[in-house]
Amino acid sequence: MYIVKQIQLRLKRESRYLYRNLKYGLGLSEQFYRSARGNRIMVYHGICLDNHTKFNSIFLTLKTFESHLKFYKKYFNLVSLDDYYQQKFSKDKFNICLTFDDGFANNYKYVLPLLAQYQLPATFFITAISHAGYDVLWNDFLSIVSKYGPKQISYKNHSYKKDKHNRYILTETSNSLNETLRNCGFTEKAEMMEELYPLVPFKADKKDEDYWLQMSREQIRQVAASPYVTIGAHGYYHNDLAKISIEDVKEELVNTKTYLETIIGKPVNSFAFPYGSYNADVVDAAKKAGYDKLLAVDFLSIGDTRNNALRERFTVNPFISIPNQMYATITRKYEQH
Repeated sequence: MYIVKQIQLRLKRESRYLYRNLKYGLGLSEQFYRSARGNRIMVYHGICLDNHTKFNSIFLTLKTFESHLKFYKKYFNLVSLDDYYQQKFSKDKFNICLTFDDGFANNYKYVLPLLAQYQLPATFFITAISHAGYDVLWNDFLSIVSKYGPKQISYKNHSYKKDKHNRYILTETSNSLNETLRNCGFTEKAEMMEELYPLVPFKADKKDEDYWLQMSREQIRQVAASPYVTIGAHGYYHNDLAKISIEDVKEELVNTKTYLETIIGKPVNSFAFPYGSYNADVVDAAKKAGYDKLLAVDFLSIGDTRNNALRERFTVNPFISIPNQMYATITRKYEQH
């Protein structure tokens, strides 16, 4: 019965997707998009030229991303993060605030020119990983190794095998290596990168750089110089702040802020929690570190709605069409899977 129900849900979902595509293609959705009211902060990550799901599900192709911008320009009102917090919204259109997480060099390469072309504001949330001597985030590193590496690896005296999603799974517990490391500090992640890199020396081949390379200091400086871009912080190491010690959290929050402000010569007052993960102690530490804008994905509790610093965001789905993405953006709901 479970399988039958899942098939039914999938068919219903796909039929709704097709219906919206057809309506949009026939010009019958104009009124819906033009009459929509409200506001939403959108989360983007990486932009690449093709094969956007090669390593994960957080990338869009450049073509699709530009289509998003054209749609926004046509139907919606785009606001900066500062204006969003000050509720400087249009009463005649749906309001969108664009944010980009992780600090990929592809944001400098592809996103920045399009923001200038379409004259749209955005906030880039960047890590300080380059200050620690790395040009790739630990989770992107692991995604590439998981894609290209052998079917089975030995790490820390444990055996890991790939599952159907190319994740390395600990055979005795069924926990993924990614999940295990996410519960650790950066020392363990750095050890993983050093030990596993010889399996897949991907930096020798430039073809995949768009999927992992972080912005350099100079690129961060150039991005910050754009009149359309605000720089926010995204952690020092891209650790899950809710899963490390509060003393390490405090250190990361302060050091990231200092690093970015030194580069761009401007205050950095906004922080996007890596993985959208936080807790009350992390929020309190972020405020004390000088951040007055704190970006989550989904709130943890009703009480968070009353916190003036906290805002929810909505992550883009790379698997659906433009009309369906924009419908979900307005309703803040994806079809049930």
